[in-house]
Amino acid sequence: MSQRQTTEDLIASLAAMPAPPRLRMSRIALQIAGLVGIGLVLLLIGTGLRPDLAHALTTPVTLAKNAIPLALAAIALPAAMMTARPEAEPPVWLLLLPAGLAAALFVATLAETPVAQIPRGIMGNTVAACLTSITALSLTPIVVGIALMRRGATTRPTLTGALIGLASGAGAAAGYALHCAEDNPLFYVTWYGMGICIATLIGAMLGRRWLRW
Repeated sequence: MSQRQTTEDLIASLAAMPAPPRLRMSRIALQIAGLVGIGLVLLLIGTGLRPDLAHALTTPVTLAKNAIPLALAAIALPAAMMTARPEAEPPVWLLLLPAGLAAALFVATLAETPVAQIPRGIMGNTVAACLTSITALSLTPIVVGIALMRRGATTRPTLTGALIGLASGAGAAAGYALHCAEDNPLFYVTWYGMGICIATLIGAMLGRRWLRW
């Protein structure tokens, strides 16, 4: 009898507890985007914007260097937030659109470039700075974003982490492009893409470890 009373008391006390605050995906998304933005501001304070930025952005090939990763981030971040609810189906297929545009731009530039100039076009002059900056700018948003998402109920922790990493890396790449003067698609599709892939992989590994039930 006493055991039954104890169980009923426990149920009653749990029922009387206030409901946990609702997880606000928009707030988490803004925090992730804000962390990327803070990192970029600090980077640009140290390195500065490219001197010809206004003119450069009038060139479609140069504008694509900012627009494609920005589009990736704009798709990946809401998709990551959607995975916090088990019943949601994030439209990850939309990521194929900017990725396909980047691939098409790379192939078109490759076809127009003399064979002897292709290695130089791909390697450019700032590979190390590019990869280091994009990866470093991604780390804090990835870690904080995944930590915040632990309050959700994702059933696909690796996907959630990967999308947070992709959004962070793509956002970092879009911001880094404001400083970078390497406008050859052979360079930026290759190395921005590599930096974004590294961030996505880091996010996937951390998500699998930290978001697993």
